[in-house]
Amino acid sequence: MNLIATNDELAAACERFARHPFVAVDTEFHRETTFWPILCVVQVASDDEALAIDALAEGLDLRPLFALMADENVVKVFHAARQDVEIFWKLAGVVPKPMFDTQVAAMVCGYGDQVSYSELVNSICHVAIDKSSRFTDWARRPLAQAQIDYAIGDVTHLRDIYRALLVKLGKSGRLSWLEDEMKILTSASTYEQHPENAWERLKNRARKPRDLAVLMELAAWREKEAQTRDVPRSRVLKDDILVEIALAAPRSAEALANLRAFPRGMERAKAGAEILNAVEQGLARDPKSLPRLEKDKRGPPGSAATVELLKVLLRQVCDQSGVAGKMIATVDDLEMIAADDRADVPALHGWRRTLFGARALELKRGRLALTVENGKVVTLEWREAEETPAAKAAGN
Repeated sequence: MNLIATNDELAAACERFARHPFVAVDTEFHRETTFWPILCVVQVASDDEALAIDALAEGLDLRPLFALMADENVVKVFHAARQDVEIFWKLAGVVPKPMFDTQVAAMVCGYGDQVSYSELVNSICHVAIDKSSRFTDWARRPLAQAQIDYAIGDVTHLRDIYRALLVKLGKSGRLSWLEDEMKILTSASTYEQHPENAWERLKNRARKPRDLAVLMELAAWREKEAQTRDVPRSRVLKDDILVEIALAAPRSAEALANLRAFPRGMERAKAGAEILNAVEQGLARDPKSLPRLEKDKRGPPGSAATVELLKVLLRQVCDQSGVAGKMIATVDDLEMIAADDRADVPALHGWRRTLFGARALELKRGRLALTVENGKVVTLEWREAEETPAAKAAGN
């Protein structure tokens, strides 16, 4: 059945997996009704075997699995790793490393932006995935054999995808590019939940410093409340209601109750008092301590046209190199480059600078031109030649 549900089986399997240079890993989890994901199944595969681990099995101690995730002699292969890794970090304070994310690798290898797992399986393994168990209830027991086969199939194909992408990265000399990206995914700071940063999810909804200050306090309160109660943020307050409160900045329970979308009766509960306190704290914040609003980040006159040119250049670089645009630069990055040659953005550092950033600066300085040849955008480099005495004489 290939399903592990006892401590002895898990310990023995993890000991076997630890002898291999890499393992493919995937998880099945639920978080529809909780803030923190509930781990239901973990799939692991080596060259020799592929197994599913029943994470909800009564009395199962997952410490051997966590030790495998922390074993630096074994590469952990994931696809779109962030949510999977968040689970291991939450449960055990472990960030799997070293790590190889096939979605990120595929973006470097020319498979497009955020390519899906099924697309990679189809393209590399030439197999169509049976998605019949995709939306199954992974928390219900017992697990059906079809569910187990579906789950194990994910990591079975992941092994082949890993090998194929590793070869491509080696041939193209881009393996070090991926290693730079893995540093982010294997950093504990990537998965730490800081309530004071929760406002960033809503930052485009505030247009005035006062609104932003109140929104920052309200978002932090909601984040703490959701984490404490282990419920989705929307179960505490929906985004639209949170923004409405921030814009209105009510200072009394009556004013809070008068807001159209605010839940009736909540103003008289403990949460109502806490919301009003958050509003007061926001109104008391020093405007100078606030992050700059998006409208304040606009570049100098004419920069919008520069951004449009940089977008064209980025597209040309992507077409030429096969690297996904999202891997190289975001629109925010381009806007910052348009405004400042020394902008602190990834596109002006490391391999991204070599591939795109340096050319972007040349374009800004008028030393690089864009034109169309045979229906494709190409670049033309301009070089100022020093005038020789002969050239000067000819000019006369």
